[in-house]
Amino acid sequence: MDIAVVGAGIAGVLIAREVARRDPGSSVVVVERDAVATGASRRSAGLHFPRGTTRRVRRMTSYSQDYYRALRKQMPRLPIYDRDMYLVAGLESEAHLCEVHLPEAGLAAVDPLALRVAGSPVVPPAGSGVWSAAGCQYADVPALTRALARELRPDTGFLEGVRVTAVVPGTSAVTLRTGTGDTLTAGQVVLAPGPWLRDPAWHGLVEPLGARAKKIVALHIEQAPEPDAPVVVFHDEDAFLLPLPHAGHWLFSYTCREWDVDPDELRAGVLPRDLAEAREVLGRYAPELAARCVSGRVFCDAYSSTKEPQIRPLDPEGRVVFAGAANGSGYRLAPAVAAETADLLGLLGGPANGRSTL
Repeated sequence: MDIAVVGAGIAGVLIAREVARRDPGSSVVVVERDAVATGASRRSAGLHFPRGTTRRVRRMTSYSQDYYRALRKQMPRLPIYDRDMYLVAGLESEAHLCEVHLPEAGLAAVDPLALRVAGSPVVPPAGSGVWSAAGCQYADVPALTRALARELRPDTGFLEGVRVTAVVPGTSAVTLRTGTGDTLTAGQVVLAPGPWLRDPAWHGLVEPLGARAKKIVALHIEQAPEPDAPVVVFHDEDAFLLPLPHAGHWLFSYTCREWDVDPDELRAGVLPRDLAEAREVLGRYAPELAARCVSGRVFCDAYSSTKEPQIRPLDPEGRVVFAGAANGSGYRLAPAVAAETADLLGLLGGPANGRSTL
């Protein structure tokens, strides 16, 4: 085969899609240890907002925003939904808000007393303000990933329930050994493992990148959101409230500081300390909602030291490429990650002058 993609989350599937778009005659196989969209993508909040903490991430955000807009026109039944968005932040943060958000977000100050979520008021602390922003959307990421994988079949091969046990780069090809006892040979391999950074099959290749897996906790508020309910982002806390009408509840995500976790060991669910930390953050803005957070979801994601995704060759010949460590923004940046990965693989056919505009 020409290219093997290891990992069938949103990033892996979009990478395969980009490769197939740029080189329709190539042979592409996606290898997944479980099933499509059963890793970090299954737990993803799927929130896209027009923000980036660095210039590169803002470029990637803009690219991904345009990509999803075009994708929705092409496939209007995809589970991607527009949302109004409000930002809550200290008044001294206004200049920073304008810096990190895309110009098309159109930040505008609004009445801080107007916010209500799930029937309860959101009250910014003294010295804080509220801004509206355009360009926000969210997706049912597992359903979206499965829909995109379905579109790729049968021209793109999928091996589900097949674990890669060894990645062996060579001068002319890469050998993948699998748990089924089979051996695959590909001209190039893309590793899109999400938080499985320490998997023995590729740990030695990935370790020099310095990427780390961090725990992610999101609590549920068991109340059906109104159809037009907005997203509320607590900028200074790096937290947000997200209405999920398709799931019938709200989600509150906050920044958990637990590092170097193993995704295969996160089976205990929401712990008492998770509840306490999340309630403490949300309680500063909406104590009534904080008291109603009693369940949720726990997993992890891969983070880089630069706060930017890592798309890097891992061997001298550039036949093995790592694509990931999107810092909890895998859905938001996946189209741009796919474009940069295809560029690194040397594939032509990007949006402008035969290359990606990133």
